[in-house]
Amino acid sequence: MELKRRNRVNAEFSMASMTDIIFLLLIFFMITSSAISQSAIDVKLPKADATETSAQDPSTVTIKEDGTYYINDKAVPKENLESYLVNVLKNETTPTFTIRADGNTKHKDVVFVMEIAEKHKYNLAIATTQE
Repeated sequence: MELKRRNRVNAEFSMASMTDIIFLLLIFFMITSSAISQSAIDVKLPKADATETSAQDPSTVTIKEDGTYYINDKAVPKENLESYLVNVLKNETTPTFTIRADGNTKHKDVVFVMEIAEKHKYNLAIATTQE
């Protein structure tokens, strides 16, 4: 006597849950990613391998190849840079700014700005472009 099994394994796979997960991940990455800040001053940023990004900072110190400094697209002489930067960041709870230096900028110019950040305990980020 031949007995038939009543329990059969369903070989179908539902993709509905997979598409829900992909959709949620897409929304998450769109919300948490930050917009790339555009500036009127044209500098060629160095390349970086890291893909880590951070939130957009309200203040930017740009250093051109010839050693001229700009704070939020306004030219500032080197001797007045520290006082102007302190004045710009004085009302922020966590003072943070981004250094945008041309790839051919002298190292001492970038270190000069980093020393100002260290002296006043400012957070800073260095802008690069992805390869």
